[in-house]
Amino acid sequence: MDYRPLGRTGVQVSPLCLGAMMFGPWGNEDRADATRIIHRALDAGINFIDTADVYSAGVSEEIVGEALRDRRDEVVLATKFFMPMSDDPNHRGGSRRWIMRAVEDSLRRLNTDHIDLYQVHRPSPDTDVEETLGALTDLVRQGKVRYIGSSSYSGSQIVEAQWVSRERNLERFVTEQPPYSILVRGIEEDVLPAIQRHGMGSLTYSPLGGGWLSGRWRKDAASAPTSAARPRARFDMSTPANQRKLDIVEELALLAEQAGISLIELAIAFVINHPGVTSAIVGPRTMEQLESYLPAAELRLPADVLDRIDELVPPGVTLNHDDNSYGAHELTAAARRRG
Repeated sequence: MDYRPLGRTGVQVSPLCLGAMMFGPWGNEDRADATRIIHRALDAGINFIDTADVYSAGVSEEIVGEALRDRRDEVVLATKFFMPMSDDPNHRGGSRRWIMRAVEDSLRRLNTDHIDLYQVHRPSPDTDVEETLGALTDLVRQGKVRYIGSSSYSGSQIVEAQWVSRERNLERFVTEQPPYSILVRGIEEDVLPAIQRHGMGSLTYSPLGGGWLSGRWRKDAASAPTSAARPRARFDMSTPANQRKLDIVEELALLAEQAGISLIELAIAFVINHPGVTSAIVGPRTMEQLESYLPAAELRLPADVLDRIDELVPPGVTLNHDDNSYGAHELTAAARRRG
């Protein structure tokens, strides 16, 4: 497996990053099986693992920590904070108060003395980015965190954070974690160019569009399952946006067949073939799913295949707004009011 530079950190990571969201009650509750999946990924050359404190309320981090007990040094280990961890209004967010508590909880669950990449899971409209960066800078200086990153930041938020880091002499975000797939291409317009301009690495999530590009949900499927990880609105097959997605999935499946690869391989290879993408996060629930993802790491899609994808979903287009991680605060009814 070829490795890629993680921004300008000097760290080399695999083009596939093992996402651990499905390990635990949200997906696979068999800890022994999850450990086997993690070890198989490492044996296949994946050296990058991403999880978060919120995944299965910390169980995902515990499983990853157990699996890496004797293999910690092989892995660039990433986790995230920000999402609510209890009903307490202060057990969430990007405040110094919460970050200092959250990192200790993650270190304990991960059974490690340091986190290689500690990421803010979402931007906060009511927390100054300087507050968040200041706390994260202290963690880097204490040796508990090696690098810091953001997730689902807009282009302007990426630039603002870089500016604050420079002006206040704080650690800067060296990575961004945005959603990206053939069906969700909005980041090509602004986010990926901002990442590239600032020399950041990117670990993109949901390369299969939340399962739409797995081949599981096609026109002959009456409905798709929903879960904590798959909100119902994104899988309502009666909406015009999702009907359009079903049409495109059929065309993509035909394109993959003509190229002699699976739809899953086409989808993942599309993501990691973009020059602004460092690594695509793949989140298997089963060993079979992991095995179906691995071949994509070696694929290079020819120009005619990429051109056909662009015809089906133009660059910069996200087909269903419900798949978007951006604008949650900026586009609320209250925020839109004028005068």
